[in-house]
Amino acid sequence: MSGASELPIITGMPKSRRLLILACSQRKRRDLTRPLAIDFYDGPLWQTLRTVGHAGAHAQVAVLSALYGLRDARFEQIADLHYDQVMTRDWADAMIAGGIATRWPRPPRRSLPDTFGTAPAAEIFSMTRAIDGPFTDVAIAGGHIYIDVARSWIPGFIKSGWIAPDAPLTIINDMIGRMRQSLRHWLVASGPIDLTASPPSRSP
Repeated sequence: MSGASELPIITGMPKSRRLLILACSQRKRRDLTRPLAIDFYDGPLWQTLRTVGHAGAHAQVAVLSALYGLRDARFEQIADLHYDQVMTRDWADAMIAGGIATRWPRPPRRSLPDTFGTAPAAEIFSMTRAIDGPFTDVAIAGGHIYIDVARSWIPGFIKSGWIAPDAPLTIINDMIGRMRQSLRHWLVASGPIDLTASPPSRSP
């Protein structure tokens, strides 16, 4: 694992109004104690993210997890280090149907009250309060199923005022090497970029 993930989070710096929704990864750091999500997930895109922007200067980061739904990656502590919930098509369809108001994870039994987990709406609202306004630039990175889920929630976030109506939306979904280049390119860009063209040739 890259040592960049061990860098301390810098406080007192302006928070970016850019939002990255990044899919969780199968590879995880199970040797940590109640890690933040940004340190727990250890797939290639997460390694690139930590190398470029662990402290949050380039973007606010929300992780899209098959178990936890949408969470602030720099705030959410992962308690269950051994979870391996897979984002199947059926699971993704349930998240899409649930919209931005459904809490994740769901109650373990239907007889229990629906007070478990956190809704995507609540998480994004909390993240926008931290920047005192809507997000003005958005990127979604991950596999096709994760992209489908996150994109389905974007209109609700815009309608609620948490993403600006004219905010550009960048989708990062390709072969993993190109995705790492595209993610790095988006993170360091000062404005909207065209990822249909080849990104600069840099090592993530």
